[in-house]
Amino acid sequence: MAKSGVFEGDPGMVSKAMELKRELQKLVKAIVDDEEVNLEAIDKAQQMLSALKELKLKKYLSLSFHDNRRSEVVSGALPEEFKCPLSKELMGDPVIVATGQTYDRPFIQKWLKSGNRTCPRTQQVLSHTILTPNHLIKEMILQWCKNHGIKLSDSVQYSDEDGLTGDDRDRFLCLLEKMSSTLSEQKESARELRLLTKRIPSFRALFGESRNAIPQLLSPLSQSKTRNEVQPDLHEDIITTLLNLSIHDNNKKLVAEMPMVIPLLIDALRSSTIQTRSNAAAALFTLSALDSNKELIGKSGALKPLIDLLEEGHLLAMKDVASAIFNLCILHENKLRAVRDGAVRVILEKIMNRIHVDELLSILAMLSTSQTAVEQMGELGGVECLLSIIRETSCARNKENGIAILFTICYSDRSKWKQMRDEENTYGTISKLAENGSSRAKRKASGFAALEAAEVEPHEAADTTTTIIGRFMSFLVLFRRTPPRVGDSGKVAHEICRHRPLLRKADLQEMPWFCYRRGMLTVVGCD
Repeated sequence: MAKSGVFEGDPGMVSKAMELKRELQKLVKAIVDDEEVNLEAIDKAQQMLSALKELKLKKYLSLSFHDNRRSEVVSGALPEEFKCPLSKELMGDPVIVATGQTYDRPFIQKWLKSGNRTCPRTQQVLSHTILTPNHLIKEMILQWCKNHGIKLSDSVQYSDEDGLTGDDRDRFLCLLEKMSSTLSEQKESARELRLLTKRIPSFRALFGESRNAIPQLLSPLSQSKTRNEVQPDLHEDIITTLLNLSIHDNNKKLVAEMPMVIPLLIDALRSSTIQTRSNAAAALFTLSALDSNKELIGKSGALKPLIDLLEEGHLLAMKDVASAIFNLCILHENKLRAVRDGAVRVILEKIMNRIHVDELLSILAMLSTSQTAVEQMGELGGVECLLSIIRETSCARNKENGIAILFTICYSDRSKWKQMRDEENTYGTISKLAENGSSRAKRKASGFAALEAAEVEPHEAADTTTTIIGRFMSFLVLFRRTPPRVGDSGKVAHEICRHRPLLRKADLQEMPWFCYRRGMLTVVGCD
């Protein structure tokens, strides 16, 4: 649908006008389709028409004001310090950036949202993107406008490209101030902030424009001596607002590095309503998208309460908790913390009960790079559990993770081979996977046969991997056909000796240039 010419160029007003028109269309259809006279629909339609009329009037006033401003600029009477360096026009909402330069808010916001992180005037890199209102310049502009007969009507609001008006910003600041007021006002403000940050993404960005916005939001929690002093619904609204803020990419670093945020989220994980605890876990998940935040959250002790909440098994919270643990454990140090805090036992128990198998199996595969975790898996019945998962699941990813973890367990503990042989003899699980699985699953399943044939001693397991086996097999393929050069003979002989258990007699017969002399493998004609 084409934009109305009156609103063209103003995304905020275009959006509002389109929404009003859609509602009006629904109401008109309801009135026409209803056999009886629908007075309620008629009243609402009249309200929609009035709102559209008012919106158009505001735009006309705005255009008139901009015409006045342009005439002043053309006449050369506008002081340079009142002009925005980007728009070259009179500033309506002057703000200061990190370098101390002043710009009109809508234009510097557009500059920053285009991916720029430098000051347009000085070209210096901005240490932060917080915009501070320049009240002095604003007062001077207002006085200048008064002296030149330019009236700034309070009814005229200028929306930025996100559709926020001056009234929206004033409302935002008012809500934050009420977070330090009476309990009833705190609850009312927290609820509205929660809804606004959920429905309107641009409200999330407002928290990044003021240094005090997040501390003001959290003031009811930070001022309480104990969790019991905070009303459950107020607590939930504040934590959920934090979650909404953390969704905004530009807020992730700012939110996580606020000294009180991570401790309050961890505190919410331990004791609160299940919805609040779930939202706290979701907030930690979204914040952990940044590597620096992963480290910060892990060091703050978040993994233990996350694992405890996972063990409790609340279905409402488990997906958010599992996502948070997975994201945090991408960092190696956090894997070790998770293993130390009992993650392996809890995750295996949930998988055995077939609860969120997909997510938890992925975490278990990630933890299997820890030797301690592998030992725990073996001791807690991990082999039997994983074999049953591979047999039952139709998910290729679960089969891959299952066989990869089994490979690691059996590599570490030779006593588990009996279970693997029994499984293979009874169900043919490994051979079926080697034949019909994904490429990764086939590789891991085939590795079992090679490892068993090699009879690798436990102390050699750390040095022997499928990569080494693959490299060795490539040696065999090459030197079955072509005798090694003098410079290669020592290297090849070392590989042959190192992996002698993998060789059959026929392999050596196909390479007649190798022979044993005094118990040493040498290359005929090259030594």
